[in-house]
Amino acid sequence: MKHRYIVGACALGLSATFAQAQSFVKIYGVADAGIVLERGGPAGSTENVSSGVASGSRLGFKGKEDLGDGTSAFFVLENGINMDTGTAGQGGRLFGRQALVGLTGAAGSVSLGRQYAPYYKVVRDVVDPFCTGLAGNAQNLFPTFTRVDNSVEYQTPKWHGVSADVLYGVGEAAADATKNRTIGASVGYDAGPLTLVLVHHQQGDPTGTAHSRNTMLAGRYRFGVVTAHAAYARNRDVLGNASRDALLGLAVKAGAGRVLASLVVHRDDFGREAHARQAAIGYEYSLSRHTDLYAAYGHIVNRDGAAYTVGNATDAGAGTTGINLGVRHVF
Repeated sequence: MKHRYIVGACALGLSATFAQAQSFVKIYGVADAGIVLERGGPAGSTENVSSGVASGSRLGFKGKEDLGDGTSAFFVLENGINMDTGTAGQGGRLFGRQALVGLTGAAGSVSLGRQYAPYYKVVRDVVDPFCTGLAGNAQNLFPTFTRVDNSVEYQTPKWHGVSADVLYGVGEAAADATKNRTIGASVGYDAGPLTLVLVHHQQGDPTGTAHSRNTMLAGRYRFGVVTAHAAYARNRDVLGNASRDALLGLAVKAGAGRVLASLVVHRDDFGREAHARQAAIGYEYSLSRHTDLYAAYGHIVNRDGAAYTVGNATDAGAGTTGINLGVRHVF
């Protein structure tokens, strides 16, 4: 499990380690709050002080125990926090962001619990220069499959840059295992400046008679201070309606900061023209290793009945234009 310590990166760093022998527990978190201005909503413009604009605010506990012979046990318990009100996120769940336990070794890792879907991890870590945060969030138009309850996940070790991730979410419905069942998988290549990933997500409906399917090819390439992002996805909902999503984006290092930009396009392919496109630009400035300031602007153009809104890391938004200004501290 890899973690970056640079503020503003997709994977957030950990600190406060308590170690004994070959076991340890890490306490970590994110405190993120900002001003969110929204325009173009049906109820009019709004101005909010919001939590988790760039990254969801959280308090987490992560531990690992060496069991010998290269095998370790690990766990993650992560609580979402609403900084603006002091309440718990994810509908008030105690550990609504993540709650999992597993084993890892030379053959890979297996974990059980409430976990991130492979599709979401690819969008966050490879596709989106905004890392699914701020007004440029790719999930404003891309499908949102963030977490899967009652899931079992297997992640392979990396071999010559190639690795895979497979998740099965149990629907836990009596007499029919297909009801509410989730299947997710990705296979990717990550070596040097290039990352390529093919990912699929399948979600069963409550009746067990149909399921949605989403397949995406994503890439990222780093050259100098510039990182280029691209993705193309094909989707089919439980009614058989097809749609497509595409993204082009850039992240450019500029001194102590990063400039972010993306263009996202959604097209329906089932006899209507309910298309949408989003353009966004943002800037993150690091005050220190753990603290940064951010600003972002995103705008969506909807056509013929499409009703997509500009959200951020924890809020779906209410308008077609969003402006964010805030501060994030990682500990």
